[in-house]
Amino acid sequence: MRRPALDWRIRFAGLSLIWGFSFLLIKVGTEGYAPFQVTFGRLLAGTAVLVAAMAMRRERLPRSARTWGHLTVAALLLNALPFSLFSYAELTIPSTLAGICNATSPLWGMALSVIALSEDRPTRRRVAGLGVGFLGVLTVLGAWQGFSGLDLPGTGMALLASFCYPVGWIYVRRTLAGTGSSTLALTGSQLFLGTLQLAVVTPLFTSAPTSFPLLPTVSVLALGALGTGLAVLLQYGLVQEVGPTTAQMVTYFIPVIATAAGVALLGEQLSWNTPVGALIVLVGAALTQSRVRPTAPPGPAEAPVAAAPEPAVVPAAGPPEPAADRAVPPDADAAGLSRS
Repeated sequence: MRRPALDWRIRFAGLSLIWGFSFLLIKVGTEGYAPFQVTFGRLLAGTAVLVAAMAMRRERLPRSARTWGHLTVAALLLNALPFSLFSYAELTIPSTLAGICNATSPLWGMALSVIALSEDRPTRRRVAGLGVGFLGVLTVLGAWQGFSGLDLPGTGMALLASFCYPVGWIYVRRTLAGTGSSTLALTGSQLFLGTLQLAVVTPLFTSAPTSFPLLPTVSVLALGALGTGLAVLLQYGLVQEVGPTTAQMVTYFIPVIATAAGVALLGEQLSWNTPVGALIVLVGAALTQSRVRPTAPPGPAEAPVAAAPEPAVVPAAGPPEPAADRAVPPDADAAGLSRS
């Protein structure tokens, strides 16, 4: 494999900045366009970037009708629905709060694994991380003040958006394993289907824009081309070069960058509980991703059975999946990484 021209640390920093600024771009985009229009624009631009990459690499589209059906559901859960929810949420909440709500995805994923009693059994440390993380959420929201001054519908939509990601990842892992298609082909197809979904929904709930203000238009295009297109390609390369465990660390930089961008460029105000709560959320999220390493290799009688291949799909446009450090086949080891 040809060595990338840029060092992986530079690309990692670029990916962190792109995804960290996504919430600012959403905020600016909604100043000129309806939320569904922002989502449609970002998906359209992101799809265009991935289609171009697929053409350059001569990737083949999935051929199975079953695969396309599952990708349709994945596009709804991982793209169309959460992107739209974040756009609607940022009509009434700061981009800083939206970025912090996005960081709760690993906590929701851990909660789902506890409830569903999945094969990924939670350890005491990870369950403790779940508790710590939700304590951080309550701190961000100022629960001791009765959530005074908080826009509950907007915050609820942002939290629901972050909840969509682990639900979508679980669905993808259980339905799209072993398709035979590459990560890039499946992701590009998924984004295309998400774009079609928004193309149907947007005219039903919004009227066509009468003007195209410069800054919101540039923000939506950048959100799609960079945050939903280029970011996926950067992420895919990082996972191949340094592995999913290192690549997923970008998750912990996103709320920090989102908060700094919102305060510095949009003049959003912060109370002390917001950064403190965000730090607690990140600590909890890190704990939920911890894995217990075996003390000794298994003996001949207890050799592990080879795991089934993981699906080669990324949520395409946001921070990585909480469980991004699981084993995946070489051609699909970007599976499940991505969020807004």
